[in-house]
This record gives sequence, C-alpha cells and structure tokens, in this order.
Amino acid sequence: MLPIAAAALLAACNKAPDTAPAGLEAEIAPQFNCGRGGYLRTSLFGAVSADIDWPAVAVSCEGMPRPDALGARLRFAGHAAEIGQDLAIIIAMPGLERGATGDEMKTNATVILEGSGRFFSTAADDVCWTDVLRQEPLSDERFAIGGKLYCIGPLIEVNGDASVSIPELEFSGLLDWSAS
Repeated sequence: MLPIAAAALLAACNKAPDTAPAGLEAEIAPQFNCGRGGYLRTSLFGAVSADIDWPAVAVSCEGMPRPDALGARLRFAGHAAEIGQDLAIIIAMPGLERGATGDEMKTNATVILEGSGRFFSTAADDVCWTDVLRQEPLSDERFAIGGKLYCIGPLIEVNGDASVSIPELEFSGLLDWSAS
C-alpha cells in the first residue's frame, strides 16, 4: 500500500486535461463547486446583519432549472462569521433562459439561516431584480453565470415579523440546466 503522500502525487500526475472552452476557468475538486472564480458578495441588514464576501473556497453553489422549467435558481451557501451561523441565499429568476443574459429580470430572493428554521423571502416579484451579466457555456448543459441582484424592499420573515434587506449582491457560480 502506498503512503498517502505518494498516492496523492501519483494522482496529480494522472490529472485529466481541462475540457472547458479557452478563456473560461475549469472546475476542479469539490471545494470549488462554484468554479474557480465563483463568489458571493453582499451586505445584509436587519434581522441578519452581516458583510458577506465568500470566495470560491468558502462558498457552496448549486444552480438548476426551477420547477416546470420556468427559469433557473441559484443557491449560494457559506458561513457568516459575524453572526456565527451558516446562511443560504437563493436567487430565483423565472424569466432566465439557457445561455441568455439580461437586465432587470424579476427575481425572488430568499435568505435562510440554516438549521434555525428562519427564512426570509420576497413577498412579491416586484421587490428584487437581477442583471445577468454573463452565462457562458462550459458544456452542453453547464454554464458559468455571473451578475448582480438589487432589492428595493426587504425580504420578509416567513414565520415571524422580522425582515432582512439586501440592497445589492454580486455573484458568480455555475448553472446546470440538466439538473432537477
């Protein structure tokens, strides 16, 4: 049996070549499930107050079509050190199409304090908008996506009377149009 260090060295030598198109960062290892350039940056105010700056190594991403193939949703999760809690932020864009970009797409946004049962979400579809600045193919179904979310009103607590505000949020992640 090989020592762990020797096995790791052999595995590194047999690494498969990157298959991403030229100019796009290839995905690697599970800790980069948002892609090497993935990130989420925002400031939250209200019931949850935190400055979030999650680089690729600190954020978990999932991007998939919404139910009934009505647009897409992106889920970003990480640890908010200021409040000592894990958060998930979901950006749902019913009007987003595969490969498309666009300004001011109506968006449903949700903030979840993981493990606490507290959810904050838009009450209507006229509170948040997303500018999708890029959606570049990595394969037939997977795309690198990036953009900005703007909310002009608070996200209301689902089972309470508090709220969270997200004036602006920047993101970069991956979207798998074949996922369900």
